[in-house]
Formats: sequence, C-alpha cells, structure tokens
Amino acid sequence: MRLVCLDLEGVLVPEIWIEFAEATGIPELRRTTRDEPDYDKLMKFRIDLLGKRGLKLADIQAVIGKMDPLEGAVQFVAALRERTQVVILSDTFAQFAKPLMAKLGYPTLFCNSLIVDSSLSITGYELRQKDGKRKSVEAFKSLNFRCFAAGDSFNDLSMIRAADSGSLFRAPETIKNQCGDIGCVDSFDALLAKVDAFLSA
Repeated sequence: MRLVCLDLEGVLVPEIWIEFAEATGIPELRRTTRDEPDYDKLMKFRIDLLGKRGLKLADIQAVIGKMDPLEGAVQFVAALRERTQVVILSDTFAQFAKPLMAKLGYPTLFCNSLIVDSSLSITGYELRQKDGKRKSVEAFKSLNFRCFAAGDSFNDLSMIRAADSGSLFRAPETIKNQCGDIGCVDSFDALLAKVDAFLSA
C-alpha cells in the first residue's frame, strides 16, 4: 500500500510565522526552518521574542484565522486523496492548525503542541517526538507502507530521505544547492506527476 506524507507550511499553506511577522511588523519572526536548521534554537528565539513583545497565543490565532491555503493546495490535496492515503507531517502546533485543516478538508495531521500558561502566554513547546517526520515515515514503512514524502525546509530532509521516493517543493536555493540528491518541483501539477509516477511504479 502507498502513502503520501507532506509538510504543511510552505507546501500547502503559507508560513504562519511569516504571516504573523507581517501582521505585527516584527521582521525577526520571519525566520523559519527554511533559514534555521536547529528547530529548538528557532522556537526558543520565537518564544522569547513573543514574551518580550507581550504577544500571546490568541494574537497568533487571530492571524491564522484569516489565512487561506496556497492557491491550488485544496485541489491538490483532494486529488491526492482520490489516489491514496495522505498524512500531513508538520512541526506546527495543534493550537495553530485547526482552522487551516478545516480549509484543506481535514487531512490527517501529526504535529506538536504548545505549552501555554494561565494568562495564555506561550511558555514552551512539546515535540510529539524528536525528528518526528522521519520517525513517522520509518514507522509507516515498518507497517509495509511504501511512502512518498515532500517538503520545503531543512526539517523535511530526513523525512524525504527516509521515504521510498520524494521531492522538495518550492524550496529555497540554499536548500536545493545542498541537496543535489533530492529533486525539486515548483508546481502542484509537477508534484502530482511525481506522486503518480510513484503510485504506478
């Protein structure tokens, strides 16, 4: 049986932290896993900055509520689900994802959780597991699934390499230049063609 595993932000929806940076006028929050390979370092920086600026979970959720999937993403997910099973493997947080999952038709999502205090300030985060994207793909393979994986960031590379087949999607040049072993496509049609080739192999 075949399974498609996709990153969320930058692949199906805009980068949440970039959208929030634009809404708040805080350019430092534009930094994402496309720029910083160390996820823990990135999240500690974000949480510290939110605390210094007095920004809370509700402030981020208000921005997310106005976001829509990337153009063509809803149709792409629907086309995939007509062909095979789809799982979203993301380093986003359950407290962020629900409205975006609704707009994508509620595909299965594995993600992380934020730690929030009584004042609804974000004080930390809990990973579902370290390197959870790669370990999820490996677990699916242990159940005799053949997996295709796609993403756009440093934290997607181990997932893609662990899969039976995969691709970068609209990845920045810095990542493409370091990953000659992984192809990259820039449209949903091209990504769907890669999935179709995988499904028919």
